[in-house]
Amino acid sequence: MSELELVDEEQREQLGSKTQSILSWLGVLVLVYLLITAVSLISLGFKSIAGEQAKELFAFATNPFAALIVGTLATALIQSSSTVTSIIVGLVAGGLPITVAVPMIMGSNIGTTITNTLVSLGHIHSKEEFKKAFAAATIHDFFNLVSVIIFLPLEITTHFLEKTALLLSDFFIGGEAINLDKFNFVQIITLPLVSFIERLTRIFPKPFDGIGLIVIGIILIFIAIFYIGKLLKLLMVGQAKVMLRMAMGRGPITGIFAGTLVTILVQSSSTTTSLIVPLAGTGLLTLEQVYPFTLGANIGTCITALLAATAVTTNQIAALEIALVHLLYNVIGVIIIYGIPWLRNLPILGATTLANLSSERKYLAFIYIIFVFFLIPGLLLGITYR
Repeated sequence: MSELELVDEEQREQLGSKTQSILSWLGVLVLVYLLITAVSLISLGFKSIAGEQAKELFAFATNPFAALIVGTLATALIQSSSTVTSIIVGLVAGGLPITVAVPMIMGSNIGTTITNTLVSLGHIHSKEEFKKAFAAATIHDFFNLVSVIIFLPLEITTHFLEKTALLLSDFFIGGEAINLDKFNFVQIITLPLVSFIERLTRIFPKPFDGIGLIVIGIILIFIAIFYIGKLLKLLMVGQAKVMLRMAMGRGPITGIFAGTLVTILVQSSSTTTSLIVPLAGTGLLTLEQVYPFTLGANIGTCITALLAATAVTTNQIAALEIALVHLLYNVIGVIIIYGIPWLRNLPILGATTLANLSSERKYLAFIYIIFVFFLIPGLLLGITYR
């Protein structure tokens, strides 16, 4: 092959790569459109079913511990906190009380950490690798457990997250008295698809039309988040790895920011931790370096709920409020727990102790996953409902 032909071949490959990249980004935009449309559908469906009885419909979860467990179980089963928080935003817009939704948001933080732990099982063949990988994975678990232990009682007694988020929502939107329908570009572009699907579900009698809207909304959220993750991994994981290497050894603040940015880029805290846990297992990252990254992942994953909050046409203040609760809970949690040395060390102590035990008796890792994420929440939920 001549030099000219080689140049032409290289140019064709570059053009093909650029075309593929453009198509992928267009795909991301379409999926984001579907995501915010889905949140609107859930909101409309919930309002249609519950009407003025929305609070009574969720009377079973007025116990904050029950709501916490629902959020944990749902996220552990779905393995996507982004999906669960997007659904919660839609339900709040449809009338779900904020006081019920806040513990659910906290529970979703706990439930999402199962992914880290499952990733670490890939190193189970080597005792030393597994010890490092399992500690790197479960430090996320222990941080979120400590966060709930501190902030759930505070929220129950003071509602400080709810009140702060409400103040911020009022500031950003300007109060519920203002009609934003004409100025919300997101609502304008999603309205045709929302209206079309709403008309389709009218063939069913009430309340099945509302149930249909919720089911379609949840399915669309699953599809959108799954494929957004796939496309963004394809587009951004290379950059994420570069960012990861650049941030190594530059201190915890850099680590937190890098973890936040990587998670925003790939729209998945699971992807962020999937990048980190194997590096810890092979000894390329220490537990102290992994820790800030996982905290950044907690913050970065809040972007999905904030995006979902832009989709709603009613109860805009409430929808933004619960999305901001998610952000405030994670940011304040990182500042307080990581900022106070003895609190910062609790997740490290818990993760290293569990990793040492599990590396000696590997069956303990499986018992831990089953008990912490499924059996204990399930039993507590059963007891709470009695």
